Amino acid sequence: MPRRVDHATRRLEIIRATWRTMAREGVEATTLRKIAEEAGFANGAIGHYFHGKDELLAAAYTHVFTRTNERIAAVTHNLHGMAALRAYCHEILPLDEDRLLEARIVLPFWQQALTRDGQQEMYEGHMASWTQELVGLIEQARTDGAITSAQPDADIAGQLLAMLTGWQVLALLTPASADPAVQVAQLDAYLDGLDPAGRAG
Repeated sequence: MPRRVDHATRRLEIIRATWRTMAREGVEATTLRKIAEEAGFANGAIGHYFHGKDELLAAAYTHVFTRTNERIAAVTHNLHGMAALRAYCHEILPLDEDRLLEARIVLPFWQQALTRDGQQEMYEGHMASWTQELVGLIEQARTDGAITSAQPDADIAGQLLAMLTGWQVLALLTPASADPAVQVAQLDAYLDGLDPAGRAG
């Protein structure tokens, strides 16, 4: 009897292989053949699951987004307010090699999303979900007295996302300026500045 194929598992294996290959070699150098070799599949097998590299890049980006959300959920599970907000942001910042590799997938996806139908909307949806979650944590921190700034919560969330995604770009293009300690220090300075009178302390 032929072995039954778990298509969902195989699809995930291909996505992970795509992520590893693109992170290691760059998007332009990545081919379907290299992805198949990385996954341990025959070259033609990928065509049964994805229609070309563009679709694979979008799937790899979604995989990165899912991984990030899983980490965020794990580290913020028992935290509240400002502590949860800091931890949330740390999981997006490219503070280690793993998160730096994720940024290598995110940046080319941004470029592709400019010209591919549906991908910009997908990215906007992901950012909207992060914004909503950040606003919830900002509201908690405000209730706790850790945020006293008059800025609207949505503006604070937008500024945080601009900072976090900006560091993803800088960490790849000018790595010497993106030391993890510098990233954390700038994030801390911004968050501390949301209580300008120091009333939280």
